Amino acid sequence: MSSPSSPAISPVSPRSHPARDALRWLLVLPAFPLSGLLVTAVIGPIDAPLPALGGGFVVGLAVGAAQLLGLRGRARTLPWLLASGVGGALGLLAGSTLVGHGTTLPALAVQGLLTGALLGSAQALALPRDARRALWAGGVTLLWGLGWVVTTLAGIDVERQYAVFGASGALIATLGVAILGAVTLDRTPVTAGSTESATS
Repeated sequence: MSSPSSPAISPVSPRSHPARDALRWLLVLPAFPLSGLLVTAVIGPIDAPLPALGGGFVVGLAVGAAQLLGLRGRARTLPWLLASGVGGALGLLAGSTLVGHGTTLPALAVQGLLTGALLGSAQALALPRDARRALWAGGVTLLWGLGWVVTTLAGIDVERQYAVFGASGALIATLGVAILGAVTLDRTPVTAGSTESATS
């Protein structure tokens, strides 16, 4: 009697192609400036609660979607996207409101830390149980704060109240997330199928 066919998704070693895995995470970089430009064009400056909610959701969703490339099926697609969008929206709302929508270096650093804390915590809940969830949440918190610090020091016109830091900060955040992903998910096997099939 023939044995039942194996499932479409099978775990493989997460350390099979470390260079390729890192490259996948680096593809997240364009999501930061592109989502920021979209928010600026459609929603406008982050100067009130509603723009903060909308802008944070767009940025969180865009970055979360790009991060699926690095996750390689290690998180279910729909929960991950929902966590990213809602976490980004609530994070930017809380952060920008706390600092009065200010654009000084300290204000943006605090805004970034709070945005990253809520975004990272929401995403961590969507990660598998064998992932280092607390490490992911803490790392995203620090990286979003650092992203705003780097962007401000680079002389970007942050007084225009953008939804997310600029390309200089995004580069630092992306490199950090690439390292964070490798460390956080080293115990979680990738899947042989696509990220789309991971939701089935």
